[in-house]
Amino acid sequence: MAAEYFRDDPRSNHERMLAGDLYISDDPQILARQQRAIRLAGAYASAYYEDIDAAQSFIHELIGCLAEGAHIRPPIFVDYGSNISIGEGTFINYNLTALDVATISIGNDCQIGPNVQLLTPTHPVAAQPRRDKLESAKPIVIGDNVWLGGGVIVLPGVTIGENTVVGAGAVVSRDLPANVVAMGIPAKVIKTIES
Repeated sequence: MAAEYFRDDPRSNHERMLAGDLYISDDPQILARQQRAIRLAGAYASAYYEDIDAAQSFIHELIGCLAEGAHIRPPIFVDYGSNISIGEGTFINYNLTALDVATISIGNDCQIGPNVQLLTPTHPVAAQPRRDKLESAKPIVIGDNVWLGGGVIVLPGVTIGENTVVGAGAVVSRDLPANVVAMGIPAKVIKTIES
């Protein structure tokens, strides 16, 4: 069935994925990159429990761009890791799930609470394409000095402006502007942050 969707498209599923187009995740390149991420995330967690400094080589190999002073507490769960950039001074607490089929950009000096989920993958709403395992992804952008409380879920294609605070347990389904506090499901702006 997949061949019908891509009859006139010579690209591999991996190439379609990188372009942000519909694809099926059974491509050997995709599977190899996912396995690499699982191995590095596991090695990071194991090493971290013994020696935090020694563990840093694994997380730097896993994450595409991890700036100076950024810190991630394990465990971390990613699809690839290589599509994630994390800015200077950002702190990420336990159990981050960052499904980076598309890029995930986290700014400088952010605070990411435990059990946060950053989810770029999306699937067709129509039943048959979803049954046929089609998927795509949309990037997530988190500005500088953002605080995501514990358990926040950020959905595909969302941008969160700088200095914004998202309350624990919120589901961010639409862009949030800079300098606001947002809460709820779906997350709604409840106040502006005065400078």
